[in-house]
Amino acid sequence: MSKIPRITGSKAKKAFERVGFYQDRMTGSHCIMKKDGHRFHLSIPMHAGKTLGLGLLKSLIDAAGLTVDEFAALVE
Repeated sequence: MSKIPRITGSKAKKAFERVGFYQDRMTGSHCIMKKDGHRFHLSIPMHAGKTLGLGLLKSLIDAAGLTVDEFAALVE
């Protein structure tokens, strides 16, 4: 199992877009992403230059139905 990558919100958004999520709306500084046929939405903080917390990113990966290894492959 690989480590959770330290990335910004914009890089996480691009990675989730690669598996079919799309931006539904912006609420404040958070990008709300959805995927057709998927039960959960993802709320990704889009603060310039700040990396996402490891716990938050892990919960986003789990909500998307991915493993850490699958997500790490999408980021690279």
